[in-house]
Amino acid sequence: MEDRFLQQLNKGVLEMLVLELVCAKPSYGYELLTSLKEKSGGVFAPKEGTLYPILYRLEDDGMIVSGWQGGEGRAAPKKIYTATEAGQAERLRRRELWRSFSGTVNAFFEGGNPDEP
Repeated sequence: MEDRFLQQLNKGVLEMLVLELVCAKPSYGYELLTSLKEKSGGVFAPKEGTLYPILYRLEDDGMIVSGWQGGEGRAAPKKIYTATEAGQAERLRRRELWRSFSGTVNAFFEGGNPDEP
């Protein structure tokens, strides 16, 4: 059973990572699930039921757009997610927030002041 604290951490970070992946390259759902799992060494391995609400929220917020890419032959069409300009800007903003946040937490653990060099 997964630890509740870890679940909360995952929940807060997953949206940032999904946006990061879509900003780096237009992707479809299964591709995003695979990339999250591979790039995190299995730490982030969400189920479809977790990923798609994140994608819908990002789309509702104007960070990404989606469109169908037709399947040829026996291949099924795929819904491709692409970052918008607003999504690219938000990606950078979230990166800076993360750097500040993680730096503060790390400094706290080390007993120092995050504002001191």
